Amino acid sequence: MHYRRSRFSHFANWIARASGHPLAFMTACAIIVVWAVTGPIFAWSDTWQLVINTGTTIVTFLMVFLIQNTQNRDSHAVQLKLDELIRAVEGAHNALLDIEELNEEELAHMRRRYAALAARAREAVRQGRKDTDALELDAD
Repeated sequence: MHYRRSRFSHFANWIARASGHPLAFMTACAIIVVWAVTGPIFAWSDTWQLVINTGTTIVTFLMVFLIQNTQNRDSHAVQLKLDELIRAVEGAHNALLDIEELNEEELAHMRRRYAALAARAREAVRQGRKDTDALELDAD
């Protein structure tokens, strides 16, 4: 099965990878050094300062959207992979599928149920029993 990404997604992914590369960091450092060295040439003018401020603001503004696009796509892919693992594992709780869509109260309730399950499993280990069985969640 072949999925085709949009041009924007391809571009955003490429920019996110490129911006995390050491060469990108060195390039940014070089730009700052050039800017600082040119300070005396431009008599430390307001325009000279405005160039770096405007440049960094524009780059930061655009990078926020590009990186957010990449992060959203990656997060959705990871959630789908986790959903598939839950679905495929016998004994797994299918109620956890799509759990990221629950509201805060529902998530807190699930968190408490799993914390209780973890506490019971740790107690079983302390008593020398295994903790790899399929303990059920309390319905509370």
